[in-house]
Amino acid sequence: MSTLEVNTIDTVSGNANLTIGGSNNTGSTTIKTNNTNAVTIDSSQNLKFNSGYGSVVTAFGVRAWVNFNGKNTVAIRDSGNVSSITDNGTGDYTINFSTSMPDANYCILTSSGEDVSGGGANHIGSQLHRSTPSTSLCRVNTVNTSGTAVDHQFIHVGIIR
Repeated sequence: MSTLEVNTIDTVSGNANLTIGGSNNTGSTTIKTNNTNAVTIDSSQNLKFNSGYGSVVTAFGVRAWVNFNGKNTVAIRDSGNVSSITDNGTGDYTINFSTSMPDANYCILTSSGEDVSGGGANHIGSQLHRSTPSTSLCRVNTVNTSGTAVDHQFIHVGIIR
């Protein structure tokens, strides 16, 4: 095995790909800092890293997320991999993904709330809709303490896979 020691690796031009490992690499590629594994891409293309937890483990990424206003005119404040929100009626929303998930076995995390001045004292939050998630979309509901559908001003959804 050979060792190459350099301070900087850069591409020939600004938009060229930088390849580490090459076509003969059938194992993993590891980046070390202070002689300790920091980042590894294994032979199955799983990204693993050590963020101060003492070991390099697989990272499970957020595949999509959205922060939106679900009251009156539904509007996305900001998002990643979400193309649009569909308002299906009071407290019922469809999150449409820009790029489909590899399968429907992802985790949907939700939270929601109402502006304090909006009279939302009995608004408790969000839950998954009673429908099966698909690779292209998922649905969530916002409800009050009685379980009645209500619109919330602040709705947050994260998709982890």
